[in-house]
Amino acid sequence: MAVIYYDKDADLNILKDKTIAIIGYGIQGRGQGLCLRDSGCKVVIAELSGTPNWELAKKDGFEPLSAAEAAQQAEIIQILTQDHLQAKLYKEAIKPYLTKGKALCFSHGFNIHFKQIKPPKKIDVFMVAPKGPGALVRKMYEEGRGVPALIAVYQDASGKAKQLALAYAKAIGATRAGVIETTFKEETETDLFGEQTVLCGGVSELIKVGFDTLVEAGYQPEIAYFEVLHELKLITDLIQEFGISGMRRRVSNTACYGDLTRGKRVITEKTKKAMKKILSEIQKGKFAREWIRENEAGRPNFNKLLEEADKHPIEEVGRHLREMMPWMKK
Repeated sequence: MAVIYYDKDADLNILKDKTIAIIGYGIQGRGQGLCLRDSGCKVVIAELSGTPNWELAKKDGFEPLSAAEAAQQAEIIQILTQDHLQAKLYKEAIKPYLTKGKALCFSHGFNIHFKQIKPPKKIDVFMVAPKGPGALVRKMYEEGRGVPALIAVYQDASGKAKQLALAYAKAIGATRAGVIETTFKEETETDLFGEQTVLCGGVSELIKVGFDTLVEAGYQPEIAYFEVLHELKLITDLIQEFGISGMRRRVSNTACYGDLTRGKRVITEKTKKAMKKILSEIQKGKFAREWIRENEAGRPNFNKLLEEADKHPIEEVGRHLREMMPWMKK
């Protein structure tokens, strides 16, 4: 079993005389930045001038800087821009200011693990990865609770990188819930695998195939949508709160029996073999190289596939049905 760290295992005093730069004031950057500030840390924000996130940072009481200015001022630099932007940003605006004693922080290990960012040996490199979106990190912090997080140390130049990671985790409220130690390799590879085979790729394809099967059999598209997509939230909410076993005991016995006797006919050994192949591609860096090339080329395949997926009939049916659901409207 994993070792779990809590508030008592982390010392905020380690951060007392350090400036923390949050590079990117998106949902995660805002959540972490506000929590750090409320924990007594000195925080500077880097954002593109004139953007909505720049204006939001100003509204929140920060004076946003350029990435280079923030990196120059800070001892700890947390990079929270999108994965495909980080390497270029690092080379142009952060690398020149990485003097001895500074630290780089990440909330996802992609660019370090796949060597798109190669930090100098004289600095600490660690990860603090909340297992929830930035808005939830902030909400739980304000309620005196926290979102669990992962920490990892890639490079320990100071001999105190783990203590820094734990202190940072405490400052965003994560040690209130519990923090698990991992590695950049483990976090990156499992994160990509989960996204591709279950959370995004697996679920979206399962929904669409279920929808198509019902519609092709002559059932109304609206009924198919309700049965294979709309009700999915009920099931995932139950699983998240009570686990798979708990979900099975909170749905009808008919649904539970169908689950236990038919599920393996849909998700077969062939599916598992496909998952193993995808995992192998992730581990060998094949997916990372493909995604990096795709971005360098201007995302032609990504855009084409996204546009094609948007045209699936379930999208139009869903837009129509969601108009009937007032709780989904802002």
